[in-house]
Amino acid sequence: MNWIVLIVAGLFEVLFTSCLGKVKETSGLEMYGWLFGFLLSLIISMGLLMKTIQTLPMGTAYAVWTGIGAVGTVLVGIFVFKDPANFWRVFFICTLIGSIVGLKLVSHE
Repeated sequence: MNWIVLIVAGLFEVLFTSCLGKVKETSGLEMYGWLFGFLLSLIISMGLLMKTIQTLPMGTAYAVWTGIGAVGTVLVGIFVFKDPANFWRVFFICTLIGSIVGLKLVSHE
């Protein structure tokens, strides 16, 4: 169950970084809406991460959380913000995913 909570925390990390990207693109009241989304997502993500480190090894939980955030943010950048998607970017994202899965496989609750 804690791994599911950790995955959700990582998804909220993707959400708060995506909100930052939208803050950069907007102004006025719309910018403040995205800023509010950033703050809310940040609080939820950190809260869930704190919950998971009570039972999972802190280093593993943090590495998985940041890995999910990194992979998700790059994918959002490619599909939403039109960032480039060349061979090497995709290759290294795949190696990062493999590392996250590897950490899960060698970690014990």
